[in-house]
Amino acid sequence: MMMYKMSYKVIVFAALFFAACSSKPKEEKAPVAEEHDPNAVEFTHEQYKTVGVELGSVTPTNLSNYIKASGTIDVPPNDLISVASPYGGTIRSTTVIEGKFVRKGDMLATIENPEFVQMQQEFLESSSQLSFLRQDLTRQEELVRENIAARKSLQRASSEYNSMVARVKGLEARLRIANINPSSVRSGNFTSRISIVAPTSGYITHVYSNVGKFIGANELLADMANTNNILVRVKVFEKDLPQIKMGQTIRFRATGDSIERNAQVFLIGKDIDADRTVEVHGKITTPVATLLPGMFINAIMEIGTASTPALPQAAVVQSGGKNYIFVLDEQKMEGGTNDNIGKNEAAGEKEEKHIVFRRVEVGVTVTENGFTAVILPDNFDMKSKVVIKGAYDLLSKMNNSEEEEG
Repeated sequence: MMMYKMSYKVIVFAALFFAACSSKPKEEKAPVAEEHDPNAVEFTHEQYKTVGVELGSVTPTNLSNYIKASGTIDVPPNDLISVASPYGGTIRSTTVIEGKFVRKGDMLATIENPEFVQMQQEFLESSSQLSFLRQDLTRQEELVRENIAARKSLQRASSEYNSMVARVKGLEARLRIANINPSSVRSGNFTSRISIVAPTSGYITHVYSNVGKFIGANELLADMANTNNILVRVKVFEKDLPQIKMGQTIRFRATGDSIERNAQVFLIGKDIDADRTVEVHGKITTPVATLLPGMFINAIMEIGTASTPALPQAAVVQSGGKNYIFVLDEQKMEGGTNDNIGKNEAAGEKEEKHIVFRRVEVGVTVTENGFTAVILPDNFDMKSKVVIKGAYDLLSKMNNSEEEEG
């Protein structure tokens, strides 16, 4: 009997224990936070109206077709000048500095050599002998005319006179080459120094001399470049060569130059280099002093027009070295269509609605007449609504949101 009562108490206690456990409130699970989409940006209706976003679509537009190329600023051989002294001597002064602009006739250096004095002396002596021989020839002509002297004497006088004329002209030419005025020598003004002057206007590109240095005849003093006729030299791959024609426009930009400039193709090379490229030369339409020989350039060669997907230039924004556009995410719009933008308040909805835009990376080719040709992803829907005004505001909001979350 006692055993029965104890079993009964155990059963009752177990029932009460399980009842107490089952009566405890269930723990509620914490809500799972929605994962942030780094390519999405949300606007409230008020923000949307404040920014003034405008939507459009990608449309085929006729823009210039082109070939990308690279090259350098070059100077024709006719405008590259090497300055040398026609005679040897010691440099006594020089004004040449690399990068300096000089005009035609400006003195570049002075050279001293005692031989210059000897050359002037020979010229003056020969000029005096020429004067004597001219008088002697005139006298012999009169004697022959009066049958007083033999014709042989006239011939000898004529020969000596002509030889001296040649000698004087030769010495005079040598003086002019040395920039010595023969008239000044006839007046008795001798000099032991000659001046080397700039043969044309241009910039000094290299200097090979200094004061006190002895240079030989025709030894280089400096190199010059006349930049009035500078041109561009770009390399084009042989596969693109059939599309290159004379007179085509080359749009180029030199390193560090923010301005795009133009050139016209005037020469197409006929030799294929080892890297399978051909040199194409273009004459710069408007040369400027900031363009110097040897500068590296990036160029675009226009080869006609073609219809290509394009957007207004303001629709494409840059971030982190990449190009993006913003597309309206209609799947996240209440109601599913763009027509609901701005109608939420009219419908009397209490909950604030959000307008979602998605950032899409695109490629960029050419920008012309306010439009930019874009290369779209393969899965891009051409019916998508694209932000054509206010894209930079969306990008700014996206960047600020990322900073706050960081």
